Amino acid sequence: MSQTSEGFRPPQQARSRASLQKVLTAAEHVLAEQGLESFTVAAVASQAGMSVGTIYRRFDGKEQLLHAVKDRLLTQLETNVRDALRSASPDLRSLFTAFVAALAQTFADHDRIFPELLDAQRSDARDRGLAALSAIQDALLEALPPDDASDVKMAARTIIGACVHRAATCRFWPDGRSWKTWAKEATEMALTYLTSPAAPPARM
Repeated sequence: MSQTSEGFRPPQQARSRASLQKVLTAAEHVLAEQGLESFTVAAVASQAGMSVGTIYRRFDGKEQLLHAVKDRLLTQLETNVRDALRSASPDLRSLFTAFVAALAQTFADHDRIFPELLDAQRSDARDRGLAALSAIQDALLEALPPDDASDVKMAARTIIGACVHRAATCRFWPDGRSWKTWAKEATEMALTYLTSPAAPPARM
């Protein structure tokens, strides 16, 4: 977990780290099942089976706890994308397909949490989110040859933006697709752009 979590006090011992993960898992559960309006330190403590005071010894309050939850999910997003790119064949189709699939799967795994976090987003949390999106974009560009980097960057930014927008609006504006189907269709659209005659030749 990043140590940028608004003064969050990172644990030093294995037992404390396990306790922290229990708190964050409980916080994710409260967000997913009850929503942002019911998200309180007391609700998280109840879900985790620990006292409110125990949580306050680690976090200053609700906002810092929310920030830590978002930080954990964004760190997972970065890790998932990098792992997928490392496992893919070193060609444009394979790498871009792996990139979009990992991005979509992470949002799918937390499809009831990301919308709540996006609703709660403040300027400092937005900066952490933008840093994560920049990191996964850079991971894709680094995995590819330097040819046509500007076009790949354009496609990646479009896919990332569409993914975040879909996560934020899926409750109110559903498209009737699963995340897996969305990833396949979004990948094909991006690859069509990257390999079209109007665009500079891209390596397949």
